[in-house]
Amino acid sequence: MHPIIQKKCFIFDLDGTVYLGDQPIAGTISFIRTWWNKKDFYFLTNNTSKNLDAYLHKLNALGIPASIDQILSPLLPLVDYMQAHAISRVYPVGNQAFTGYIKKHMPTCTVTDDSSLCQAVLLAYDTELTYEKLRTSCLLLQHKHIAFLATHPDKTCPSPQGPLPDTGSFLALYEAATGRKPDVVFGKPNTIMLARLLNIYDRESMVMIGDRLYTDMVLAKNAGIDSILVLSGESTQEDVDGCPDKPTWVLPDLGEIEEDRTEGKNQ
Repeated sequence: MHPIIQKKCFIFDLDGTVYLGDQPIAGTISFIRTWWNKKDFYFLTNNTSKNLDAYLHKLNALGIPASIDQILSPLLPLVDYMQAHAISRVYPVGNQAFTGYIKKHMPTCTVTDDSSLCQAVLLAYDTELTYEKLRTSCLLLQHKHIAFLATHPDKTCPSPQGPLPDTGSFLALYEAATGRKPDVVFGKPNTIMLARLLNIYDRESMVMIGDRLYTDMVLAKNAGIDSILVLSGESTQEDVDGCPDKPTWVLPDLGEIEEDRTEGKNQ
């Protein structure tokens, strides 16, 4: 039996790990369904182009009976940070789902492009990005009193057709245009994403499963928990071979564990 079966808390990245775009990754989904009533599952995404409900509905459609409190996103610590620092006048660079989430959870938050009023530029994975948004936000960031908050550092977003530019790519543009890096990046590998779980579980009982070395696997290392890199998304075996900090395990997807378990029963 694979050592992972001894774990209690399973934290899954989503795109590239559980599914790739709209295509389910069958082996991993089979593993989740098999162990659903025996283990604790959480789903952690850096992708802020959708709100938490959208990910919940997608998981449910795949036959995974997750609830909203099992979905972890940079949106959660971002709102917490804004509330703690009394940030309520912002310029968001994000799509309608992102701005809608901010307004829903911070009803008094207003959007402004006035540099004398704006407190922060918020950068998310904006799939509706326009040059006007880039222009306005870059001009605002010339003012040092305006904070620069980014949801996550992913350079690309996986898709069945190939990698797509994500927030990390936008960050390179902002640094080139303004000379600024974000004051805070909330998503993986920032361990703030796991703060709630680290207060509930022993680290030895937790495992992070994902397809990215520089976010998923670094998050696991930063948090002091074991990791599984799946080769169903962005990373390749060649990437692993060239990485100085190896994941605890490397698998094509979690279907391999299911196969090992089935074979063990049949022997």
